[in-house]
Amino acid sequence: MKKLLIPLIACVALTASAKTRSSKAEISRGIDIFSSVFREVQLNYVDTLDAKKAINTAITYMLDEIDPYTEYYSSEDTDDLAQLSTGEYGGVGSVINKGRDGRVRFSEPYENTPSWRAGARAGDVILQIDSVKITKDFTVAKVSELLRGTAGTTLTVTVERPYDPDSIKVLTIERDKIHNPEVPYYGTLGPDGKVGYIVLTAFTEKAPQAVGEALADLLKRGITSLVIDLQGNPGGLLESAVEIVGLFVDKGTEVVRTRGRDPRSERIYKTTHRPVAPNLPIAVLINGGSASSAEIVAGSLQDLDRAVMVGQRSFGKGLVQSSRPLPYNGAVKLTVAKYYIPSGRLIQAIDYSRRNPDGSVARTPDSLTTVYRTIHGREVRDGGGITPDVKVEPIKSNRLLYTVQSEGWDIDFANRFAATHPEIGNPEEFTVTDTIFNEFKAFLDPKEFKFDKSYEAFLKTLRESLESEGYLTDTVKTSLAGLEHLLQRDLDEDLDLNRRELSYLLIDAIVPRYGFRRAALAAELPYNEPLQRAVEVLTDPEAYKKLLSPAESKK
Repeated sequence: MKKLLIPLIACVALTASAKTRSSKAEISRGIDIFSSVFREVQLNYVDTLDAKKAINTAITYMLDEIDPYTEYYSSEDTDDLAQLSTGEYGGVGSVINKGRDGRVRFSEPYENTPSWRAGARAGDVILQIDSVKITKDFTVAKVSELLRGTAGTTLTVTVERPYDPDSIKVLTIERDKIHNPEVPYYGTLGPDGKVGYIVLTAFTEKAPQAVGEALADLLKRGITSLVIDLQGNPGGLLESAVEIVGLFVDKGTEVVRTRGRDPRSERIYKTTHRPVAPNLPIAVLINGGSASSAEIVAGSLQDLDRAVMVGQRSFGKGLVQSSRPLPYNGAVKLTVAKYYIPSGRLIQAIDYSRRNPDGSVARTPDSLTTVYRTIHGREVRDGGGITPDVKVEPIKSNRLLYTVQSEGWDIDFANRFAATHPEIGNPEEFTVTDTIFNEFKAFLDPKEFKFDKSYEAFLKTLRESLESEGYLTDTVKTSLAGLEHLLQRDLDEDLDLNRRELSYLLIDAIVPRYGFRRAALAAELPYNEPLQRAVEVLTDPEAYKKLLSPAESKK
């Protein structure tokens, strides 16, 4: 059906090139053609046409040609759109995923939510929701759809609990409004406990209040500097970003300006309140998952020389979306502007209006970016996200770690661990001891745990290339065989070499079963390398000052 619709979309798509825009007559003509062809297909196509699905496919395909952020929401999906701004939805309050056996399970019921209050626990396999039996064919999205619903409505969920002699549990769950906290963790760090730390996960309507309350509490505790963790934060409301920046800079400071297609549409966003901590030294943690409003906060604080950026380059999303209502209770989230932070730079990494012949897009190369200046004269660049002042490599990943996580070995081990360890002491101080790590190693069955080593694929390709070029002599064969022998390791050795990274995964899987997500974030602090580096900078005033000084003054 999609192939039938592609030429129709070309007629009605409003994605005209940058050089010319469709006239009203062309748009009207395209819509007439689409309606006529759709009517013919609906009446005469050999098989029955799902009209609603076909229309949604046409709309989705058209919007996909614009950019990834312009999206259509049908009446059934508008709750998802509302969740982006409010952070709330109607449901049971748990992460769900699929295990290695293909069955959907509760992987992390949130604290004090309907699922937890009803008795759901991490690892519970979902067998039935009301009268619907959940088979391996069910996707996570489909099960999530069944669990979500209007607050106050009730559902019955039958689960199977691993490593429990009375494994079948029938849970009666009353749905509620679920609000995931924007600040799931804050606390104090550093050798003297004077470095504040706030984790911010989303920019919803309530985010400024959550950050403000956390900051006020930390100031009461006597902090002398602050780390704001925006790693993995996908953004949200622009206005919330401006409010949060306003906690740290003077009233009336420009944070961001937006420009749409019409030059007259430019809007300038300035802070509107007196700051709470105008002189507090700040470090902001960013990575490739920090986007949109997270980049407005990070970028504006960098441009204003108000904070040091630590971590990896951010995502590079400089586009602004606005939702518009549609007939029949639908909505469209539409890219309406680009945003520019105080230095004047646009940090959008991809120009979706300029596509390659195959339709693909690519990041703006660094060689084509432009130099801008911060308020103190430091060089910063546009076109590729926010570049950190202090670069820190992320936790490494490889085929072994990917297999452990993607196949759920860490979750399965956590299920067994929780069943055999009723208590673990203070979950915020949990560590993976030698005993626990050896238990995990024994848990991995070498017959079932298989992963492709990247060097094996490389050696195979090298061997094939050498053979095709006529270089695979007996001497070369012997050398390759010797290299393969040198690289051979058993599973235990591979696990030991990746112990630090595996310990992080195990903490993330085990600790929420005892102290929820807040405890896990606390236990994972030693593994947060950007955070450790930020604390070092903030506890060295001279290093902090130097990072915020122009290059010429650093010599």
